[in-house]
Amino acid sequence: MKKQKLPVFTDIEDAAERLKNVAVKTPLLESAVLNDMAGGRVLIKPESLQRTGSFKFRGAYNLVSRLDGDEGRNGVVAYSSGNHAQGVAAAAALHGVPALIIMPKDAPQMKIDNTIALGAQVEFYDRDKQSREELGKKRMQERGAVLVPPYEHKYIIAGQGTVGLEIADVAGERGLLLDNVLVPASGGGLTAGVVLGLGATMPECVVRTVEPEGFDDYARSVKLGARVANNLLSGSVCDALMAQEPGELTFAINQKALGEGLVVSDKEVIAAMRFAFEVLKLVVEPGGAVALAAVLAGRIDCRDRNIAIILSGGNIGADMFGRMISKAGQ
Repeated sequence: MKKQKLPVFTDIEDAAERLKNVAVKTPLLESAVLNDMAGGRVLIKPESLQRTGSFKFRGAYNLVSRLDGDEGRNGVVAYSSGNHAQGVAAAAALHGVPALIIMPKDAPQMKIDNTIALGAQVEFYDRDKQSREELGKKRMQERGAVLVPPYEHKYIIAGQGTVGLEIADVAGERGLLLDNVLVPASGGGLTAGVVLGLGATMPECVVRTVEPEGFDDYARSVKLGARVANNLLSGSVCDALMAQEPGELTFAINQKALGEGLVVSDKEVIAAMRFAFEVLKLVVEPGGAVALAAVLAGRIDCRDRNIAIILSGGNIGADMFGRMISKAGQ
């Protein structure tokens, strides 16, 4: 496979133009309660309100919309635990392109149902025994389809980077210089996009990843200066944040740009989900709540600082959500 060029800021500007009037320009919210608790200003980017319920639609649409008639004829293939699946399914449906999504058999039922409802075909795999990348490559070759990876692609990263661009634009309009942006991290596509999206206008802002315990490959990789893998393949409530190791493309962007990564427990994540529901009036899935969890658990000092956090997704079924937040504090 031909080595891809790394995306640059102009690629994010181009993605923003392509996504105009298609993706939701999610707001940058503040909560007096959260600010008082943190001792600073916490700006909240709720990508849970994005089309398909997560930021993933941005990158998927940015890539799928560029396929010409010949490229899209045999459809697209993607692998995902759910949020990228829905983003690709929606983008494919908007362009009349068939989509096959490879999902782990233990993916949340709501994410499976939503992906199918958007018109995609779903094939299941066992994340503890099978490689989704190998299966995706096999199906792509069998079908003559185009692979839409969750993070390892220039256009995916550029699409996700519009989140950072929007944060910088709104913070700038409010006259705020951001000290940090906290990003939920798995393969690193959103993180890399935010790094590039902020870099042109807020180069002093430090981007930091937030990951669940046991899946802190990005934090460890940045600290070591080389990609390292997690020992676990499953076992966190944060189903969206269980990539085994940082992407090669994303790490090339992130390795020298990121501050020290943050890690939160499942218990802290669930407490953050409840806080988002009761105080912010937002439904956030576990993986989408890790940045908020880092603030609430004191993993970062917010005193007299301006911190932006991304709530990256809100795809969780009502029953599961109710069960989880009822356990908060126990």
